[in-house]
Amino acid sequence: MPAVTSAYLARPGRPAVVARTLAELAGPTRGVVELPVRLMWSRERTFDLADPDDLLWMYENVLRETTRVDDLRALINGRTLRRVWRRLNLPRGVRLAWESRHRGLRTA
Repeated sequence: MPAVTSAYLARPGRPAVVARTLAELAGPTRGVVELPVRLMWSRERTFDLADPDDLLWMYENVLRETTRVDDLRALINGRTLRRVWRRLNLPRGVRLAWESRHRGLRTA
């Protein structure tokens, strides 16, 4: 099942990528995750999911930078996303793209 490429932009010239369902997002909920360079250009690309700030920072980077639904499926957890949604610092286009596809996030 492919991602939904939205009319909203994650950044100029790049449409936000949104999963079709939150249930397909089966990323880790604990442990340490290292993002690929295509999602995080810094040398410090590892995130401890037990640290709330690390979790938010990782989710923000993945949601903003990805061009692949497989990244979303592998790195983002649907239940966790719903839990932290309001605390994520996202570009307006990313937030609107996700909330237009997943209306439950508006009230999460």
